[in-house]
Amino acid sequence: MRSCSSVMHVQKTVHMHDPLHGIADPAHAVHRSILCVDVQGYGGRANWDQLAVRSVLFKALPEALADSGVPAKSLRFEDRGDGALVLVQPDVPKERLAGPFPLKLAASLERHNSSAPPGACIKLRVAVHAGEVIYDAYGVAGSAIVAASRLLDAKPLRDALRTAPGAVALITSDWFYEEVVRQCPTCDAAAYRSVHVSVKETNTRGWVRLPGGS
Repeated sequence: MRSCSSVMHVQKTVHMHDPLHGIADPAHAVHRSILCVDVQGYGGRANWDQLAVRSVLFKALPEALADSGVPAKSLRFEDRGDGALVLVQPDVPKERLAGPFPLKLAASLERHNSSAPPGACIKLRVAVHAGEVIYDAYGVAGSAIVAASRLLDAKPLRDALRTAPGAVALITSDWFYEEVVRQCPTCDAAAYRSVHVSVKETNTRGWVRLPGGS
């Protein structure tokens, strides 16, 4: 269990303290862009290495988003232990999540990895989707959240990260690829490849990209 001081630090850093962001009626679904991230090999690390990894993760994520033109006031972060769920309000153009963000996140983690001890090096799986979500007293739910989580667990994404030259392997939903990536000249649609996602009850197509690396 994390100490109270570490929880306060995470909340202050990534703005987890405002879960509803002014939603007048949280009983109704609202549209959000969705990022799910997971640290490769987190559970096999020593406790002190896990804390080091979390510190870097919760610093690199909001910084990469800010550098991509995504303001902190438009974000909600949920700590997932070995990763995070990030919800982005609809005032933020989705192309910022598919264009600059993956490259900036990969560059940040690769700078960290270049001087970090092995136990504190980070490689991340990232899933990007968008859809309707609904808030309650415990957080957020909805089929779009489930879909993003299934993309994050997809075997093709895990396999891609295992052999990736960089620190990030990213997957988008088929909808996000077709409606955002393909329509955006700066999102490098040619860098994505189609994969089949079969996780639990989910059978769908996703699109994988390996940003960063040499």
